[in-house]
Order: sequence, then C-alpha cells, then structure tokens
Amino acid sequence: MAETQAQISVSGLPSRQYLALLELSEAIASHRGIPELFHDLACRLKNLFEFNYLGLFLHDPKQNMMKLHVLETCEPTSWQAPSEIPIEGTIAGSVWLDQQPLIISDILDETLFPVARQLRDRSVRSLCLLPLTTAHQRLGVLSVWSDRPGTYDEQDLAFAQLVAGQIAVAVGAQLYQQKLAWERERSELLLEMNNVLVSNLNLRELLSAVSSSLNRAIPHDLVGLGLYDKGTKQLHLAAMDFPSNDDFFIEGEVIPLEGNPAGIAFATGQTVLSNNPEAHDPLGKRFIAAGVKCCCIIPLISHDRTLGVLGVSSLRENAFTQEDADLLSQIGKQVAIAVENALAFRKIDALKKKLEDEKLYLEEEIRTEYNFEEIIGTSPALRRVLQEVETVAATDSTVLVYGETGTGKELIARAIHNLSPRKERTLVKVNCGAIPTGLLESEMFGHEKGAFTGAIERRVGRFELANRGTIFLDEVEDIPLELQPKLLRVLQEQEFERLGSSRTTRVDVRVVAATNTDLSQMVADKKFRSDLFYRFNVFPISLPPLRERPEDIPLLVNFFANKFAQRMRKSIERIPAETMSALTGYAWPGNIRELQNLIERAVILTRGSVLEIPLGELKQAGKAGSNQNHAATLEAIEREHILKTLGESNWVIGGPTGAAARLGLNRTTLNNRMRKLGITRPRPS
Repeated sequence: MAETQAQISVSGLPSRQYLALLELSEAIASHRGIPELFHDLACRLKNLFEFNYLGLFLHDPKQNMMKLHVLETCEPTSWQAPSEIPIEGTIAGSVWLDQQPLIISDILDETLFPVARQLRDRSVRSLCLLPLTTAHQRLGVLSVWSDRPGTYDEQDLAFAQLVAGQIAVAVGAQLYQQKLAWERERSELLLEMNNVLVSNLNLRELLSAVSSSLNRAIPHDLVGLGLYDKGTKQLHLAAMDFPSNDDFFIEGEVIPLEGNPAGIAFATGQTVLSNNPEAHDPLGKRFIAAGVKCCCIIPLISHDRTLGVLGVSSLRENAFTQEDADLLSQIGKQVAIAVENALAFRKIDALKKKLEDEKLYLEEEIRTEYNFEEIIGTSPALRRVLQEVETVAATDSTVLVYGETGTGKELIARAIHNLSPRKERTLVKVNCGAIPTGLLESEMFGHEKGAFTGAIERRVGRFELANRGTIFLDEVEDIPLELQPKLLRVLQEQEFERLGSSRTTRVDVRVVAATNTDLSQMVADKKFRSDLFYRFNVFPISLPPLRERPEDIPLLVNFFANKFAQRMRKSIERIPAETMSALTGYAWPGNIRELQNLIERAVILTRGSVLEIPLGELKQAGKAGSNQNHAATLEAIEREHILKTLGESNWVIGGPTGAAARLGLNRTTLNNRMRKLGITRPRPS
C-alpha cells in the first residue's frame, strides 16, 4: 500500500489542492505534536475537502483495538466519540485489516457495518476512511466524516490518499519520537530508582523514596509493601507511604492470599492491574473506604523466591495503563533486590542487637552471680537430686524446682541447662519476685517504642533472649494472675506479642521454674492458675534444705573458706573441730546462702591461719532433725532470722551493710519476704 501511495502523481491536481499539499508539508514540519497538527489540518483542509469531523484511529497491539487519538473540526463541538472500538465488525477495524480505503456514501444504506448507523444521531451521513501505513508498520486509520450523503467520490479519494500518505509519515515519526522519549524516561527512572534503592536499607524509608521517584512518571496516591511470613504462611503489611492518610497503616495487618489482587499477584508471580477494585476482606474494604479506585500489584521476586508484593494505588479511576503496569514490573525487580537486602540487614541488625542485649545481660549476671563453681555435697539427698537433674536435662520438658530460700535452685537450673543440648545457647534468668508487677510483662516479653509512658525505644524481652536456650523463672509464685494466661500461652504455643505490637513472635525456649511456696495450695486458694501450675509441674525436683544434709556442711564450709581466702589473699589452714561441730549442729534457716555469707564474714574477721567464725551469731538449735527443729515451722525460723538481721542492721534494708546484703538477698526480694511474713518496722517509743 505504501508503494501504491508513493506512485500516485500529483499532476493533474487542481492548483488549490496542490498548494494544500505544500501547506500540509509545511504544517507537518512546523508541528511537533499530533493533536496540534490535526487541529491545523482541520482548518486548512476545510476549504478543499468537505467534512465535519477529521478523526485519527491508531491500532493498539497490546489490546488489539482501534483507539481514537484525535477528533478535530474547525467548529466547536461537544460530541465525544468512542475512545476504543474493536477490530472485528467496525469500519475502522476493517480498513486497518484490509489496508484498502473505503467510501460510504450514505450510512442509511449501509448493511455491512450496521453499527455505523449509530452515527446518524450525530448527523453523519457519508464517510471516507484511509489506512495510515508507512514502509515499516500499519499505524491506523484516517477518518473523514460529513453530514451530507454522497459527499466523497473517487477524485476526493485520490487527493485524500495523498494527504493520508503525508500524515502517515508524520504520525509514524511522532510515535517513534514518543517511543524514544518514553524509553529514555524509563531508563532514567530505572537508573534513578536503582540509586534510591541501594541507599536505603530501612523498609519504610525505602518505600517513601520509591514513591517519591515513581510519582513523576506514574502519578499515584499510595504505595504499600506486603511481605510473606513463612511461619504464618500469610502476607503482612510491612510498610506504607500514604501521605494523605497517615493513620491508615497498621503494621503486620494480614493481607488475604485469596480473593484480592495482592494474593493473585503473589500466587501467580504476575503483575495484576485492577481498575475496578472489589473487596470481600476487611483490608480491601478499608482501602475502598479510603477512596482507592484502582491499583497495580507487582510480585517481588528475587532468586526464584517471591518475597511479597508491591502495591501502587490511586484515588482516581483508571489511573494506570498497561504501559504503567509494564514499567512497574521492571521496577518491581529492582525493589525485590532492595527488599531482600533490607530484610537481610534487618536480620543482621536484630542479631547484633540481640548479641548486645545478651552481652549486657550476661555481664549483669556475672556481677550478680553467687559464683558457685560446682555443686558441693555427697549426701544421699543431694545425689538423688543430681540423678533427677541428669535424667531430665536431655529432654526439653519443663522443670519445676521446689526448695527453701538459699538451697541453690538457680544452681540446679544451671546444671540442667549445662547438661542439655541447649548448653551452647543462653541461660536467661528472671526473678519474678524482684521485678515490679507493672514491669514484669515488659521484662519477659519486651515492648515496642511508645507502648507505654517511658518506652522510649524498642526492647527485646527475656523470652526472646532465651530463644533456642533456657529461661529460668525464679519465684514464680509472685507472677500476677493477669499475666499468667500470657505466660501459659508461651509454654504451650511458644509464641507471644510484645507490648504495643500485634505481631506474633515465635520462640524455642526450655523453661525451668522455681518456687519456695506450695503452689498446689496457692491453686486451691485461687491465687495461682491451675493450668499454669500443671504446665510448670511436668517434672518436679525438690531440693533438700541444708539441715537435711548435715554431712555436706563440712564440705561446703571448706569450699567457701578456701574460695573467700583466695579472693582476699589470706591463708586459712585450719578450721577448729568445735567450730565445725557447731556449724553442723545449726539448723540453717537461710540454708546454703546463710552459710556462705557467714563464712565470708568469718574470713574477713580472721587474722591468722585459723578460721575465726562468730559463733555467737548462730542460734544453737541442735542438729537438723532434732525434735525442736521439727517443731518449728520454716516460716517461723525464716521470720526470726530476718528479724535478727534487721535488728543488727538497725533496720537498714539497702546498702552494702544493710539487712538485704547480710542475708544475701536483693532489696526487693527482702521487702517481699517481709510482707509475706508480716514483718513491719517497729514504731519508735
């Protein structure tokens, strides 16, 4: 067809048509844009070629449709012609397929294209359509319409073909320039996007930078990032940039995998363009309520793994074209790499933070540790306990250690951990009685920044620190009732939420609990949940008090004497027999901790090589097991001992010389004990 048009001679044309062709060439040379060119042509051709409308239909290869690009007339008009028409069954589509010009003298007589009769409503009676074709491609159709029947004949057709030939060259050049400009803009955008992505490792900052760069090429109102969680097998909102609605974003909100564009894009790995959003899930309904009219969802695929989806949405209808979707698919490949890097950085940062937290925690533990280097004793009661420890250590079962204050419950917990497969990980300790009730939940499970007044930064809880290790919960009888259900969930499901967060954190933790109280009685008194008690009481271990293992006292005395003598650079060579006898015969209401403190005090007081123990501080109650000791209750002995120490310290509880330090207790723990035992400071007389 191009050669046919090229062979048409301009000889024999009326001079005014010949001049019109020259003017047409000048117009094409002077106009850069197709709409401006057609507006000029409409006015120039009006005097030579009768028409009411001059239309340009271009073929869209992606949708295989004819799209109206320009509809021009010299007279103002309010008529809006169809913007898209199919190939099959339409006049323009037939001319484009056949590449032959077509004249319809009167649409009232038209039978081949009945749809053309609809033009009668616009007073259109005759038409002349010509294919626009260059040597390289078939572009579209030039359409000339008149309100008078029989307007066009063969002579008009010859002139119109010459006009169409020049217009085809001009349109082809314009489309090529537009393609070059679009590809240049796309390359510049991809380069800019690459620079933006490599400089951001924070997901929210990354998304904001992506939105800012993208907005110049594809105007939009919000960008959202959804990431796939292998643990829950769901998509979760991870970040969002929605400047006009800052309160919309809820971190961790679930994005359903079925029934919405995001789920389809994630499942198929294909970009989804939705100009008519319908939602059956809560999140989708929230988007529609926020005014979202259309969206483009791009799967984020890196190394053959779909990380999640990137959603670009607009509050305008039909805001995105297929070209936009294709460009977003290219950008999605870059974003996927950046998101993968950001996730890796987040993981490394979290591990670094965890190591820092563990380091601080372990340093604190070292400062507060009692420094038992090993379990000392050969008594049958202690050997029974050690056999139980060896039996349960190899499992992951929960252990509940019963024992009076100072019997070494933490030492048993450490032995269980050190003999278990978790020994290479951390043993984390939580003294439930020493932490104020209002802070215990945060201490155990952590909190997000701003979760409560004073939460100035995000904090990792003890359960997260103990992940893949062991957590030792001491004094579990002091756990508040309102916190017990959350603790029960951790024991059963190994998951929890930080304070101020709705995101579930999963852990793998072995629990060792300890108490000096009869928990079953607390359950009966409704002061402790029965289900939590049974979860703790999977494998109970009862530690004997020191008075029930008197044969171990000499070993412990020698151990502590040597230990403190080395620390204080003293030489203790002998312990008098009468001193050892007195120590063996004492009831030791404070158990090993009381013995340790007494020996440390003795080493401080010793001036020579013979250990000088202040026996006057001991209340001789006969050997452990005597009738007198059996008659006295544990609480009475403990109460008497605390009262005695308080009197010696002039009722000063804290400080290096206070009662808490003398008893080897934390100040908070001693206060709790005093409340339980009904000990109050006497009023001055």
